[in-house]
Amino acid sequence: MTEVGFYHLTATPLERALPKLLERVIEAGKRAVVIGGSEARIDSLDTALWVYHPQSFLAHGTPSGGHADEQPIYLTTAEENPNGAQILVLVDGIEPGFIDRFERCLDLFDGKDGEALEAARRRWRERKEAGHSVTYWRQAENGRWEKKA
Repeated sequence: MTEVGFYHLTATPLERALPKLLERVIEAGKRAVVIGGSEARIDSLDTALWVYHPQSFLAHGTPSGGHADEQPIYLTTAEENPNGAQILVLVDGIEPGFIDRFERCLDLFDGKDGEALEAARRRWRERKEAGHSVTYWRQAENGRWEKKA
């Protein structure tokens, strides 16, 4: 079964938190596919990965850029894995039916949005009942992740 980590955003917006998590994925020698809820979200994340740090960027691609199989990080709205990723990253409450095809799934949600929080709690229960290993990470005030469960 897939290890599913729930990441409760409380200190920084997704566009600042996601690049740091993806850095860790790349450092571990893995690939990631990020699934967002809209083209606007994918465009926002695309920009964030290019400009999040003045002296670096995270190599990535989107459907409009082509060469999906060559991208270490692939941003999409579709349920797909064209780059052979081992890590699945979900934002906007996306619930694909294929998380069991990945080593790990990161489910990022906005802790300041009551509906998003309730939906994440439901997904936690569903993933746990399905036999996945689940963990819960919450941002500290400084933006660092703290494992809570």
